[in-house]
Amino acid sequence: MIEQSMSQYLTANPRLKYVFLGGKGGVGKTVLAGTVALWMAGQGKKTLLASTNPVHSLSSMLDQNVFGKPTPVTGVPNLTACEIDTKETIEKSKKEIREKIEWFLKFAEIKTKADEFVESATMNPAFEESAMFENMIDLMFEDKYEAYIFDTAPTANARRLLGMSSVYSMWVNKMVQSREEAVSLKELLSFSKKKQKQDPLMDYLLKMRERMAHAKVLLTDDELTSFFFVTLPEALPIAVITRFIGWFHEFGIPVGGVIVNMLIDRASVGPNTPDFVKNRVAMQAAHMETVWREFDGMVRAILPLYETEVRGTAMLKRMADHLFV
Repeated sequence: MIEQSMSQYLTANPRLKYVFLGGKGGVGKTVLAGTVALWMAGQGKKTLLASTNPVHSLSSMLDQNVFGKPTPVTGVPNLTACEIDTKETIEKSKKEIREKIEWFLKFAEIKTKADEFVESATMNPAFEESAMFENMIDLMFEDKYEAYIFDTAPTANARRLLGMSSVYSMWVNKMVQSREEAVSLKELLSFSKKKQKQDPLMDYLLKMRERMAHAKVLLTDDELTSFFFVTLPEALPIAVITRFIGWFHEFGIPVGGVIVNMLIDRASVGPNTPDFVKNRVAMQAAHMETVWREFDGMVRAILPLYETEVRGTAMLKRMADHLFV
């Protein structure tokens, strides 16, 4: 039994501004993100639906091109959508890193070319996620909308993406400490009694630390932020979110609840129903017992398996009627 529905949860959290939808690949995160965004816009809130998933599907779902820039969704007042251009984001980050490295080498009077440093920095497997995180918090910091709904990458990637604020904070603190030690040593060994008036690297690190601290405040504020896990009534999606819910709690990212998607209506099963469908219904029933047990009090909605794919705003409205009963 659902103790607090999705609509009740949102009513109880009127200041909620940043909503993240995540889960295993293929569970319907994009569709649920679109449904929540459409509902928020329907409440009169200026809403941005954004995809941080490198494999975008918002444009296909909405039946209009929203790639690369915020685009008003046709026929839905107050709703804007955007698929973040991963390639452009990465190239922009590479350019910024190159400029910072060249600037630092010049400041430090080191006659080494920046190319090898840039290559080392951008070949890191987490570089793409770092770039996407920067783009995501840029959107949040611009504060142009009253509600932000994020369609995230599969859970493991979403975990790293949202955890970047803590990782960055630890890294920057270490860099600030190292920089302070290096400057102190330089002054100690210098023949000049003059103190360095300006330290652009330290200025940059302190600004970055302030930026990450602000991001962390927003992402961990349970009045402003909620992460909703989407699952199917199947073993693997349930196992994935069971494992990751604890991690999100550890990082202080508020978990709004669990949404179960694509449940076959048992009332539609009759004597002449094919065995395949009967077996699927029985399997889902068994897994729903696990859902109630593992996510006691956290289930916000159970959505049916529709007779057609969820595509276009008309189907999203139909889905919203089920999600926000």
